[in-house]
Amino acid sequence: MQSNRETIGKLVLTAVLIAIVAAAFLVVQRYGGTPTPIAAAHPKPAPTTRPVTAPRAFKVLHVMSFHTPWEWTESQLKGFKDPLSDLNVEYKVYEMDAKRQSSKEHLQQAGEEARQLIDQWKPDLVFADDDPAQQNVGVYYVNQNLPWVFCGVNADPQDYGYVGARSVTGVLEREHFLETVRLLKQIVPTVHRIAIITDTAPMWQRVINRIKASQGEVPGVEVVSYDVVNTFEDYKRLVKSYEGQVDALGFLGIFEFKGEDGKNVPYQDVCRWTAENSTLPDFSFWVDRVDYGTLCAVTVSAVNQGQEAGKIAREILLNKREPSTFPMLPTVKGEPVINLARARQLGPVPSSEVLLTARVFTDYKWNR
Repeated sequence: MQSNRETIGKLVLTAVLIAIVAAAFLVVQRYGGTPTPIAAAHPKPAPTTRPVTAPRAFKVLHVMSFHTPWEWTESQLKGFKDPLSDLNVEYKVYEMDAKRQSSKEHLQQAGEEARQLIDQWKPDLVFADDDPAQQNVGVYYVNQNLPWVFCGVNADPQDYGYVGARSVTGVLEREHFLETVRLLKQIVPTVHRIAIITDTAPMWQRVINRIKASQGEVPGVEVVSYDVVNTFEDYKRLVKSYEGQVDALGFLGIFEFKGEDGKNVPYQDVCRWTAENSTLPDFSFWVDRVDYGTLCAVTVSAVNQGQEAGKIAREILLNKREPSTFPMLPTVKGEPVINLARARQLGPVPSSEVLLTARVFTDYKWNR
């Protein structure tokens, strides 16, 4: 009995399989092709594709008042690029070379060339450092549609018509006079009478005015004279004449002293002559002077100047902010720097406490 049941079951199963195959055959005959698998009967819709937009490319022209290679200008540009490093920016640099060639004729020609480059290349923004670029280029673009961001400006921005202008803003450079004199007093406590010497560059008058306004804030220290000098020979005579008359010398511009050939004497030569021929402690406000022999400075940070200008430029380029919405302010960061070789030559060696808080050059740069 059981054997008969098993036989009947097999026959039924066989019949069912034959029916399934026959049905599939009929589908193929009627519609053609291979039957669609169940898993693919309701395919997922293809993902919606959107066109990929390339990041906006910006063109930035850097009108450099001075030249390269030079630590000051290179550090400004490096700082400026930092906040823009993730953007697609094409840079061009125009060097005015105003420190080595300061004649009115040269600066006028350099200004014209920079303006021609602006008109031809049509940058999205101009980054201009220091005063010659403002005097000879920037003044022509006040309230134009070209955004103008500066740094390193010693003069008052109103001298260039920048105050209230919608197209211009930037970072002012303000010397750390009080901090530098206090550092000098830490090294040479006997300093009481100071003479300030500078070349003929026009922006230094604004610096002199600021020093005059603040000099009384260091008790027991008096600036007894301000001398504007034209030639290197006059500078030498003046420095020697102050021996025994003052306790220290302060230097502003030292780039435009004319040599016998009528050309500007390199500032490195001015610093070296001073270190080798003057017995008076000296100070300035920029690190490169100390590297070449000036005793000390609380130096303005060129990198910080550039960084602050770069942050402003980023907002203008990305978010379309008008330059006039940014206040024109100075950076506040200063760095104490000391030339230890000069200190040893003059006699007073700074205390370890002073040296630990400063950047120290152990030798003159021409010996390294």
